[in-house]
Amino acid sequence: MGGLMEVQLGKLFSKLVNGGTPSTDIASYWGGSIPWVTGADFTSRGIGEFRRYVSESGIRSSSTSVVDPGNLLVVTRTGVGKLAIAKEPIAISQDITGVYPDPTKTDTLFLYFLLVKELEELKKLNQGTSINGIIRSDFEKHLVKIPAEIHVQQKIARILQTIDQAIEKTEALIEKYQHIKAGLMHDLFTRGIGADGKLRPPHEQAPELYQETPIGWIPKEWKFDSLKNIFGAKNIVNGPFGSDLLTSELKKEGISVLYCQDIKPGVFTRISNSNVTPFKAAQLAFCNVRKNDILLAKVGSPPCDSCVYEEESSAVVTQDVIRIRPSSEYGAEFFSSWFNSGYGRQAIKKISIEGTRERVSLGEFKELTVPFPDIAEQIAIGRRISQAQKFIAEEKRNLIKLKQKKSGLMHDLLTGKVQVNVNEPNTAAKA
Repeated sequence: MGGLMEVQLGKLFSKLVNGGTPSTDIASYWGGSIPWVTGADFTSRGIGEFRRYVSESGIRSSSTSVVDPGNLLVVTRTGVGKLAIAKEPIAISQDITGVYPDPTKTDTLFLYFLLVKELEELKKLNQGTSINGIIRSDFEKHLVKIPAEIHVQQKIARILQTIDQAIEKTEALIEKYQHIKAGLMHDLFTRGIGADGKLRPPHEQAPELYQETPIGWIPKEWKFDSLKNIFGAKNIVNGPFGSDLLTSELKKEGISVLYCQDIKPGVFTRISNSNVTPFKAAQLAFCNVRKNDILLAKVGSPPCDSCVYEEESSAVVTQDVIRIRPSSEYGAEFFSSWFNSGYGRQAIKKISIEGTRERVSLGEFKELTVPFPDIAEQIAIGRRISQAQKFIAEEKRNLIKLKQKKSGLMHDLLTGKVQVNVNEPNTAAKA
């Protein structure tokens, strides 16, 4: 690759166009065939679903502009920094600037990735001022370094596009399996698993297999009771205030402290950095955590994210985390998954205390009535949900790695730290 040249962003554009909003008081300006977007229509990956369409008369009678396909849409006001490549003619609001790249100086896809990086710097220019957005003059005068050869720009763009596509596929896979898991949980917590290892027929098809209870229809073999009767009140606890765990004498070494934000649906895999000393831990034995305990966040919107603690190292919980210690009669994965299911969340929602963030009272939580089958079925149900959760967790880890790789590649390729060979295959791994 040849050297980089320094140039003002504006020199890479053939033109910039502003947006506007047709009068909402004139119905004939709206409901046409041309999509009209604001900063609110952008996601982290471009434009989401079109919400509004304008007519030709609306375009002629307002300051909006229609950006042609293949050009860039940059949010320079509300939602500053988001951008997309127009895939069809799109009318824009005053939140957006339409950018027409100069094809003799830059590749559109390369400029897109360059702006992803540079817009973060441009956003900083107006921090601490009353200006909400990117000033046009700042945008055009902003200096960047780019490869002079367009074919090199195109190579860099294709490499970054390859990893972007991998990210999109992984995100789609995660979303797909989250829907599958939600459906699986619905079936397992309403129908359970019969002696044949299969889901029981639904209540509508085989009502004789079910019983009506105060908490709804459940399989006849299942029981229901309050959490305090199932686990014992002394086995359902939360810890002291976090401030009682965070004095300087408690940060040396010992037992990790688990906070509300540490609790995510599934299996617990992260340890907080804050620690308490073994001496203090002895005093906090009532709220210690060990392998196979159930943890539940008391605070959230809504609260009740739950996980099973599978770490070998011990820990303690703060006042915003409930720790349940199940006996051998009860499957931790079953109950934790039930708390995370739509049924569990709805039940906990009913006993939540409204506020800035909803909160669950420990006393109310202990009185919560839940359904449960025998231990063999609990384990079978928990295992199926756990398998789905582990698959999703693995894909989420892959997604994090891909995003980290993309960030590194963007820095290396767009700054010229790593040069590209235009004759190599278009794989991000070889960048």
